[in-house]
Amino acid sequence: MTGFGRVLPRFRTLRARLTAGLVVLLAVSCAAVGVAAVVELDGFLTGRLDEQLQEAGVRFPASLEHGGPSVADDHDGDEHGDTRRQPAGTFGARLVGADVTQAAVVRSGSDPGARSVALTAHDERALATVPVDGRGHTVELSALDDYRVTAAAGKDGDVLVTGLPLEPVEATVHRLELVAGLVFGAALALTGVAGALWVRWSLRPLDRVAATATRVSELPLAGGEVALPPRVRGTDTHSEVGRVATAFDRMLGHVEDALTKRHASEERLRRFAADASHELRTPVASVRGHAELALLHPDPVPEKVTRALERIAAESARMGEMVDEMLLLARLDAGRGLERTAVDLTRLVLDSVTDARAAGPGHRWTMELPEEPVTVTGDGHRLHQVLANLLANARVHTPAGTEVTVSLESDGATAVLAVHDDGPGVPEDVAPGVFERFTRAERRRTDAAGGGAGLGLAIVAAVVEAHGGGVTLASRPGATTFTVRLPVS
Repeated sequence: MTGFGRVLPRFRTLRARLTAGLVVLLAVSCAAVGVAAVVELDGFLTGRLDEQLQEAGVRFPASLEHGGPSVADDHDGDEHGDTRRQPAGTFGARLVGADVTQAAVVRSGSDPGARSVALTAHDERALATVPVDGRGHTVELSALDDYRVTAAAGKDGDVLVTGLPLEPVEATVHRLELVAGLVFGAALALTGVAGALWVRWSLRPLDRVAATATRVSELPLAGGEVALPPRVRGTDTHSEVGRVATAFDRMLGHVEDALTKRHASEERLRRFAADASHELRTPVASVRGHAELALLHPDPVPEKVTRALERIAAESARMGEMVDEMLLLARLDAGRGLERTAVDLTRLVLDSVTDARAAGPGHRWTMELPEEPVTVTGDGHRLHQVLANLLANARVHTPAGTEVTVSLESDGATAVLAVHDDGPGVPEDVAPGVFERFTRAERRRTDAAGGGAGLGLAIVAAVVEAHGGGVTLASRPGATTFTVRLPVS
């Protein structure tokens, strides 16, 4: 089956398949008509030949033994046979038992008469097997060719065989086969060309649908305001292709409406997040300031009140960081530009790992840096925040003693920054949405894990994408790696 499949052409387009199907169906129809015509003509001509045999009777083979007008033989001396009203090529033979005693054929041309025929043993066996029923039968005589013969009983207990050549019938049938092949071949070629043009014209709306769908697939539908391409339109709704085009246009209309509503909703959410974050910064800072001021009061304060004030200050600080993160994400979503300066990632890694060692002395911090500095163009403060968030994520979500390795390399076009740890790994149910906002693992990897808002990795993804790069996660128990790729300056 594999070899057969390789021989047959593979038609990948619908146009080619329809055209090929049309040509194949026409070829099958032509073949059926041609075969039927050839078989019918062959049967008709053979029947006429049998009628001629019935009219000729056995006069010619009978005259070979019992005499008749003299017939000169140019090879074997004189024979006697009645060749009157016998067409040229008429064959006659007399059989006694299984032996042929006389055999002759009527000559063609202006010289009338018959000539004897030397039959082979195979020819004699073939003639001996012809049924004595007066009907026509086909035999192949090596001395003459294919003949249509009939056998009848003679007066002396012999068998008289009369035959007419099948060559005129076969020539006519072969000519019909040749003409039919040429005509049907030309018809198939013309049908293939005309069918291809017709199918191409009929499927033009489908081509427009495919072109429009291709343009839609290339649009950034994931975010922002999207302008969909023009509709297909102008198709006959009574045809299948026209109905597909009309349904496709309606679908594009629904998609465009949904995208417009989604974009408007996202814009309202961005404005709300930016406005709320901006408005919350002042009261949160005020609450934190008052709590810290109360803690600095010189008069004695009950221990429970002191503890409450400390918690208010701590939660206020955490809320302030959350507000700053939400405001940063809102600004990035709004497309506000970042600083574009030369940033030495090597120095950035050194400083960030140093800070991480101070914050997490229970972990083992290592670095793998290239000999030459790696520089990118971007916002140094935000890139430092990216690395700090990744290191904090590794510190908070892995137990003490975990080894965290920060590696940096460049191929001249892309800088690759990776943070790897040998901790327990990211839970499988959390990993797919780890860069989404407010994603938090219900099962923390350490009891000391803080109650973050789930914005740290979302900020990492947003900042990296704003720099034209990307971040990925590969995690399994004992090996978790966050990989950041940035274009090199």
